[in-house]
Amino acid sequence: MLGDRIVVKPHHTKAAEGVYEKVCGKVTGSEGSLAMTVAGESGSGKSEIASEIARLFSQRESLKCVIFHQDDYFIRPPKTNDKARLDDIGNVGTHEVLLDLMNEHILLAKDPGTGTVVKPLIDYDNDRVLEEETDVSGVNLVIAEGTYTTSLKDADIRVFIDRTYHDTLEHRKERGRDELNEYTEKILVIEHEIISSHKKEADIVIGRDYRVV
Repeated sequence: MLGDRIVVKPHHTKAAEGVYEKVCGKVTGSEGSLAMTVAGESGSGKSEIASEIARLFSQRESLKCVIFHQDDYFIRPPKTNDKARLDDIGNVGTHEVLLDLMNEHILLAKDPGTGTVVKPLIDYDNDRVLEEETDVSGVNLVIAEGTYTTSLKDADIRVFIDRTYHDTLEHRKERGRDELNEYTEKILVIEHEIISSHKKEADIVIGRDYRVV
């Protein structure tokens, strides 16, 4: 997403190292490309951990990694989506996101015959949905990160960050992307109820201390 910023800290690297150690053999031993999801609640470090996992496989194994960010697959751009939520809090949920399209793009990326994928790209500052071409030729590991990505049906490895919106408060303050108010907390409660139910589907769980369990 244009306008977003990722700040990687040691605990993100620590979590990524744990995931890398768990799945390295499976990824390097695969005859084809694999898809991994990195999911968790708002502010849990999904983007940072996903970027570190990609870096580790790229630097240590010389594998090509591509990351798809769920934020780019929201039906509405962020400010418009916030208004829709404000008008009706029932708009909060998985139906806000083009998860089927995201899954389709994962499959395309895993197909060795695909050269590029034309995907949505959110322009945060200008509240627009653009498009971009992503080179997926010869990709070894596709990483899909986002709150609801555990539910992507064609993922091969599911990583879940087990930190609630209470745990992530400081990170959300630091990121400064969302207003911290009573209404935001109501949204986070709804998201928590949805996302926490996905933990049981995970292959790898990152604990509150960023250790892989």
